Amino acid sequence: MRDGDIWTLHERIRKMKNFKAFRIYNDKGPIHGRFIDTNLDELACGEVVIRNQYSDVNYKDALAATGTGKILKRFPLIGGVDVAGSVAASSDARFKEGDAVLVTGYDFGVGHDGGYAEYSRVPADWVVPLPVGLSTFEAMALGTAGFTAALAVERMEHNGLTPASGPVVVSGASGGVGSVAVDILAGRGYQVTAITGKDDEHDYLRRLGAAEVLSRHTLAMGEKPLEKSLWAGAVDPVGGATLAWLTRTMQQHGVIASCGLTGGVEVHTTVMPFILRGVSLLGIDSVQCPMELRRKIWTRLATDLRPRHLDAMTQTIEFAQLPETLTALLKGVVKGRTVVKIA
Repeated sequence: MRDGDIWTLHERIRKMKNFKAFRIYNDKGPIHGRFIDTNLDELACGEVVIRNQYSDVNYKDALAATGTGKILKRFPLIGGVDVAGSVAASSDARFKEGDAVLVTGYDFGVGHDGGYAEYSRVPADWVVPLPVGLSTFEAMALGTAGFTAALAVERMEHNGLTPASGPVVVSGASGGVGSVAVDILAGRGYQVTAITGKDDEHDYLRRLGAAEVLSRHTLAMGEKPLEKSLWAGAVDPVGGATLAWLTRTMQQHGVIASCGLTGGVEVHTTVMPFILRGVSLLGIDSVQCPMELRRKIWTRLATDLRPRHLDAMTQTIEFAQLPETLTALLKGVVKGRTVVKIA
């Protein structure tokens, strides 16, 4: 980085006015977030300043902003694990003013100020150029949830899953990861069964492409080490008892992509599915995913893994509506994806 580049970036920062951000505090009383006025000098360090256009709401964001989960590494911190916008200033030669970019994962919104602000400043190594074919709005309609779903499909297919392998199942199907996974898998020709605890969302899931929808409330999980073989593949954002049941109901050489914990972090199962049926359990890490693979997945989300019904699964809120939406997500009354209009 040249001295002139550093000076130019700092001069740009000093000229920018105060802007609105949603910062999370842990001071007196419970962990909480509130809107504040801040400036770029107060943000975490980085080589790229982004003029934020859109962010989104993930389950992780709701856990962090309410203190329900131990997500944040420091306080106070601007929340939001995703953002898309344009480069306002950069001291890294890979990015120039006006470039459309997005950031998800790494320490963004967890240990480093995140996307719930009109501007973000981030390390250049975290920044992904917006793929051709995706708008900044669409990138956040996908966000970490969509990226995770696509990464799960990529990993499962890398491990041999094809539509000819047999039926696949998606748990937590009306949530962000689940909705995108149902859509992507159905679009690739898989026979998809969706599992949801929201009995009023069965028609929604069928519109996304689910051939069958099962209610979590009436699901008979059984207690045997091995239950009836049902699934060739599974995307599981739920964990807990649901993941344990999936291990027991996979077909021979079935593959499970584990990518969430809304149903709990403990999994009580046996080795039987793995040594007698050859089941593979894949951990899906969307946070520290290597940049080469990260860019590949985002390119695929703009092309062959692009969900067909992204509009149908997406709602948009104004920045001011963020606090109530975070609370609603934890209560389980939000389906699909929620985009936050920042600009």
